Amino acid sequence: MTAIFETDLPDLELVGRGKVRDIYAAGEDHLIIVATDRLSAFDVVLPNPIPGKGAVLTGLSHFWFSRIEGIVRNHRATVGLEAFVPEAGVRASIAGQTMVVRRLQPLPIEAIVRGYLIGSGWKDYQRTGTVCGIHLPPGLRQADRLPEVIFTPSTKAEAGAHDENIDFDAAAGLVGRELAERVRDTSIRVYREASEFAAARGIIIADTKFEFALDADGALVLIDEVLTPDSSRFWPADRYAPGTSPPSFDKQFVRDYLETLDWNKAPPAPALPAEIIEQTSRKYREAFARIAGPAAAG
Repeated sequence: MTAIFETDLPDLELVGRGKVRDIYAAGEDHLIIVATDRLSAFDVVLPNPIPGKGAVLTGLSHFWFSRIEGIVRNHRATVGLEAFVPEAGVRASIAGQTMVVRRLQPLPIEAIVRGYLIGSGWKDYQRTGTVCGIHLPPGLRQADRLPEVIFTPSTKAEAGAHDENIDFDAAAGLVGRELAERVRDTSIRVYREASEFAAARGIIIADTKFEFALDADGALVLIDEVLTPDSSRFWPADRYAPGTSPPSFDKQFVRDYLETLDWNKAPPAPALPAEIIEQTSRKYREAFARIAGPAAAG
């Protein structure tokens, strides 16, 4: 399986190269987003791509966009890649990892929904008994299911900086209370729909991150990737046990490996052994197969 670390699309303007995505301008109204096979850990891009990762991110995003389009609009465009990339060979090399989308202005917040107490939420709870200003019952354990699904927004940091958890009032201060309520309610509704679907396929979606924009009609639009192993914590239900950090279908496997090394978590990152690359690739592919594979039809 060939992996894509970086792209160079002829005659298209590169407008951004993130940790995973290469983004190109496609006329005035569209963008081409290529999900490469790059992997980052501790905010550092690793030198080894993970074969198949970009295809999983793109495929799962397409799957979920289609499944939840009755709840919220999304940024996928009706025009195809061939309108902007005429060379068939170039299209073929990136088609499975590429999405043509409408060019929209993202809202300045990350919409994070949590159903379980893990990650930065668990750290906040240990310190304060709250998550983003939301008071939770005492005595909860790591990875416990929360009494209610909660919306815990964060800022959107500039490249190289870290997002910061904020409370709902701070999010409302950034986008306005009415819009913040729309984002919160839509995010929770999508999370609940997806969680129910995934649970039937043996996967717990512990938490997830959404990004939104507004279109010309003022409608809320779901953008970026959605409900992938990079934007969500997917846990195998048969290995879930509160009180510990459950195994997941994402790059936590790589993080755990890197923690065993004498590395200061600053660039350059160490190379990954072949077996770590293969096992990580397998985890991403398994997540896709469980959720969007033949068993998920209908």
